[in-house]
Amino acid sequence: KGRNFSVSQKKGRMGEKIQSYKDLKVYQNAMNTAMEIFRYSLLDQIRRSSRSVCANIAEAWRKRRYKSAFIAKLSDAESEACETQVWLEFANRCGYIDSIMTTKINSNYDQIIGQIIRMIEKVDKWLIRQR
Repeated sequence: KGRNFSVSQKKGRMGEKIQSYKDLKVYQNAMNTAMEIFRYSLLDQIRRSSRSVCANIAEAWRKRRYKSAFIAKLSDAESEACETQVWLEFANRCGYIDSIMTTKINSNYDQIIGQIIRMIEKVDKWLIRQR
């Protein structure tokens, strides 16, 4: 009690010098646990945005009586597809998904985005005709 010593002078259980908080076992445990939580939340975000693409396309389909609403929902689907690609890049950089799978999924989303854009460009073809 009352001893003043710097952290760099303190020794850990196995005799290693603790130079910073990063050397603390409790910090390392907390970081590893936080990364696991981040992994699951990141994957959860990918799941949400990918499902949202489908949901927005379905909602757009039901809005075909109203050109601007139909386009708005398709635009939301396009945005969610792009968001999914961003989350995939994060997952790949964190090592949660390999580059081959990332490339495959990104290619699928590029195709989906292209299809959505073509629907928007030819919107009148998809609208329900009012009598």
